[in-house]
Amino acid sequence: MKIQEVKVFVSCPGRNFVTVKVITDEGVYGLGDATLNGREMAVVAYLEEHIIPCLLGRDPQQIEDIWQYLYKGAYWRKGPVTMAAIGGIDMALWDIKGKIAGLPVYQLLGGKSRESVMVYGHANGETIKETLDNLGKLIDQGFKAVRLQCAIPGLEGTYGTLGEKKDYYELQSDRPLPPEQLWSTSKYMNFIPELFEQARQQYGYAVQLVHDVHSRLTPIEAANLGKLLEPYKLLFLEDASPADNQDGYQIIRNHTTTPLAIGEVFNTVWDAKDLIVNQAIDYLRIASTHGGGITPLKKIANFADMFNVRMAPHGAPDLSPICHAAHAHLNIWAPNFGIQEFIGFGTEKLNSVFSHPLSFDNGYIRLQDKPGLGVEYHEEEAAKYKYKRSYLPVTRLEDGTLWFW
Repeated sequence: MKIQEVKVFVSCPGRNFVTVKVITDEGVYGLGDATLNGREMAVVAYLEEHIIPCLLGRDPQQIEDIWQYLYKGAYWRKGPVTMAAIGGIDMALWDIKGKIAGLPVYQLLGGKSRESVMVYGHANGETIKETLDNLGKLIDQGFKAVRLQCAIPGLEGTYGTLGEKKDYYELQSDRPLPPEQLWSTSKYMNFIPELFEQARQQYGYAVQLVHDVHSRLTPIEAANLGKLLEPYKLLFLEDASPADNQDGYQIIRNHTTTPLAIGEVFNTVWDAKDLIVNQAIDYLRIASTHGGGITPLKKIANFADMFNVRMAPHGAPDLSPICHAAHAHLNIWAPNFGIQEFIGFGTEKLNSVFSHPLSFDNGYIRLQDKPGLGVEYHEEEAAKYKYKRSYLPVTRLEDGTLWFW
């Protein structure tokens, strides 16, 4: 069996997605997600100009060798564009391997460690009342864990919410340029503890709660927030501070017992190695798409397990159902799986393009036993939704200084 053709599709059924299809000379094909939100076409060029010519004629079952070839063989290693491109190919090869074997991918990884995947939903709001009303709705749907994000008084369009109640993607429909949002650390720090205090007063401690700082704080500010939130027993505080200088997480760790999660912008184990070894984090949120695929994620999970770090993969709406399926297979297998971010199964448009083997049941994701990843991509439907250039927002402090979004 040889790789005969590799196709790259870019479609926008609500969000832009880069989908890779690896086709063999025996007609078996595999699908992968190579989406990099806001930089999609850079990954497309990397695939078409640099990766695909190196794959034609290769044995698709040699997954490890192909991964090493694409990673080490480029010399210019790591980075989000490179790793998203490799990730899309790697997922597709695991999909092919599973179809040849007649087994779901999790069986090839080593089998099940659990029957279903615990998830957390998002409760957002412009006010504390609206946020908590949405928390109640998710609890009624069966969620056992929920992330709370609320607009900060005096700041329009805080992360997780938007003043105009639109997705930031919709705000770029007429003139696609990065939306800009204001940030004030003092207003945020004075407000967020109240959100969690009221959440616990209203709903008690049966539901597990999560909050995403989205890298807006310095380490000592993040340490202070973690300490303020300790009485409310969060499952974890996500992206409390940027981890470019990983020593900063030791500052946070030394001052609070609130569990810490990070990793959605990580691309390799080297981004997380010191955090894991030093046990400065509790959950690792690296995504299969942005982390180079299933092959490295399995290794990273095994490495993290030795240091009591659990896997909690990124689950944003700018990852396609192929990535979400890959995560489901990894999560079913991983002995140190923690929890999966879950934003729902998308819109009617999205579901017309992707068919997937996932279902939601009382706070858990269940995975059908289908060969490979179990996802189908409907090319004719996808062609109806043309690519639209878009960007993630940027953030400025109230004096105009550019800050972390």
